[in-house]
Amino acid sequence: MRFTYQVLVRWSDIDSYDHVNNVRYFDYLQEARIAFLAQVMGTTGDYFAQYPVVLVSQTVDYLRPIHLRHPPYDVDVWVASVGTTSYTLGSRIVDRSGESEDVYAKAESVLVVVDGETHAKRQLGDAERAALLQHVVTT
Repeated sequence: MRFTYQVLVRWSDIDSYDHVNNVRYFDYLQEARIAFLAQVMGTTGDYFAQYPVVLVSQTVDYLRPIHLRHPPYDVDVWVASVGTTSYTLGSRIVDRSGESEDVYAKAESVLVVVDGETHAKRQLGDAERAALLQHVVTT
């Protein structure tokens, strides 16, 4: 299942070239990732308190510039793979406001699960693994 999260471009996101600064793409991806994981795990409070995780790698392919406008952009998120102590999420920033679906960026994020107190890497719990596996999308 792909999860879609809408983001509005803020005036402060715009750089001197009149488009969204590349660093802000990471903010959009993070907002969507947190909302996705909270839904996948069914948390009502702080997701990270219940399922501590750290982002260890994130790559972004910038395909076209994002501009300031009122209709939101969509950020799609899905589980790409699940390992023993980590999982990989796929993401893309998409414009669906017109007749076509235009992809502005593609990303891959690797997250490692950790112990909440020691911050040491740990194995995925059965509930975490089962929830993540239900949302794997192969592209």
